[in-house]
Amino acid sequence: MNKILFSGKMKLADLISANHNLILMLPRFGIPLGFGDESVAKVCAKYNVPADFFLLICNVYSFDSYIPDEKDVIATDMRLLIPYLRASHHYYLNERLPHIEQHLNRIADHIDEKYGTVLKRFFAGYKNEVSEHFIYEEKTVFPYIEALVSGRSYGAYRIHDFEETHNNIEDKLNDLMQIIFKYLPGNVSQGDSISVVFDIFQLSSDLNKHALIEEKALVPYVKLIEKKII
Repeated sequence: MNKILFSGKMKLADLISANHNLILMLPRFGIPLGFGDESVAKVCAKYNVPADFFLLICNVYSFDSYIPDEKDVIATDMRLLIPYLRASHHYYLNERLPHIEQHLNRIADHIDEKYGTVLKRFFAGYKNEVSEHFIYEEKTVFPYIEALVSGRSYGAYRIHDFEETHNNIEDKLNDLMQIIFKYLPGNVSQGDSISVVFDIFQLSSDLNKHALIEEKALVPYVKLIEKKII
């Protein structure tokens, strides 16, 4: 497989067809559906999205073996990196997690109270953990990067500090899956249980890709800036 499968010349519809999960990326770039047969480059230009950055994110998101090298990072217009990550946070906290929580709560309300309470508490705890993770990034990491890029005072913080504390927030979802697999009563609608499991699988995969983007794009990018000005 080519290291770079996606290019600006290919149709955006073909890119999405190659990895249907990439449709989740479009709202984070402010790109709506209805782009017809237009190329990635044309659609990106239409919505003021740097095509090289869009493609870098799509490649990282699609291929676990793809790691941008220093040349790739230097050559990429990264001005939308922080807005993209903030949009991802908004998606998780305001759309995906509430959707799954509502679904789990409906299931919990129709099973034995003991199991229902465990499900509700476990997911509420997980949602709080994710929220705290994102708050740290929003209030500490992103302002540091923005200050660094603009040449403002950046204090003693370094992106290495972020690397050391960057934990895997999708691991706890695996524990939730095990609870559902092992202890969800058989009288729960199979449609409900399969639907919520599918949603959790999708969220876990998306969060994993989000972490990869931070590790493979954000950290190398900031390290390059630190080398230049610190």
